[in-house]
Amino acid sequence: MNLVTAFLSGLLFGAGLILSGMSNPAKVLAFLDVAGTWDPSLLFVMAGAILVAAIAFRVARTRVRPLFGSVIHLPGAGRIDARLVLGSLTFGVGWGLIGYCPGPALTALAVGGRSTLLFVAAMAAGMAVFEVAERIRAAIGHPGD
Repeated sequence: MNLVTAFLSGLLFGAGLILSGMSNPAKVLAFLDVAGTWDPSLLFVMAGAILVAAIAFRVARTRVRPLFGSVIHLPGAGRIDARLVLGSLTFGVGWGLIGYCPGPALTALAVGGRSTLLFVAAMAAGMAVFEVAERIRAAIGHPGD
């Protein structure tokens, strides 16, 4: 059941990305171009996503068990540290330069061309490098971890 739920959730998410235009890098770049030909339409997509997530998190906090699964994984109160800031900056720069973030890039693979494939390959390589770095970091051990 978990696999089916995950598949259907992913399908719904991908359909939403396509319908909203988030999988079109030109539309994303136009949204990010606030000093030029700004396209504010994705602002409504983001506001809608925040509203849906806020309601879902509120409901999830009142539940003992999820509908599908055994444990509810909610984010805890975290601290803002150098790793979070660096990761956010990296994400933002990549999104601003290319117009893709991970979800829309994977969705765009179905219709995207060579540049989409190149972005996804580079993203996968970056994720692999991160995993290796994290394993090395864990093996060495750092104070405060």
